[in-house]
Amino acid sequence: MDIVVSKAAVEQKSVVRNLLELYKYDFTEFDPEDVNEHGLFEYPYLDHYWTEEGRHAFLVHVDGKLAGLALIRELGSDERVNSVAEFFVMKKYRRHGVGREMAFALFNRFPGQWEVAQMEENVPAQMFWKRIIDEYTKGSYEEITRDDWEGPIQTFRSAP
Repeated sequence: MDIVVSKAAVEQKSVVRNLLELYKYDFTEFDPEDVNEHGLFEYPYLDHYWTEEGRHAFLVHVDGKLAGLALIRELGSDERVNSVAEFFVMKKYRRHGVGREMAFALFNRFPGQWEVAQMEENVPAQMFWKRIIDEYTKGSYEEITRDDWEGPIQTFRSAP
């Protein structure tokens, strides 16, 4: 299985938008957002990933076929903290190591401090991220909670 994670070019914004619709549909199991009057979920920050510094959109391909996306944000003003804003692997490609390869590639691409947060209701995501981050860091991470987020947050440093 050939897994390639690449930065999404501005010309690929519509591809990212389409995949975000699938992602948000999947996500209604945990966050019952309704579609708008056009039948779309929309993603209000999509354009920001090509207009704001510190936002990065990625696509993942498996054997040349689109398989998912990741949106990464850099937070903080003193020390940059990398954050997984959105992470999506199409169901067909789940449980085949695609998410693991995506996560590892992104952690390696942005060395430094990381935060990966999951919603309290999204137990499958919690299980995935704990397993992936534990493997990546060899157990050297911390799980925290904050008043401004309902769910666990894993924090760790990726190597340069």
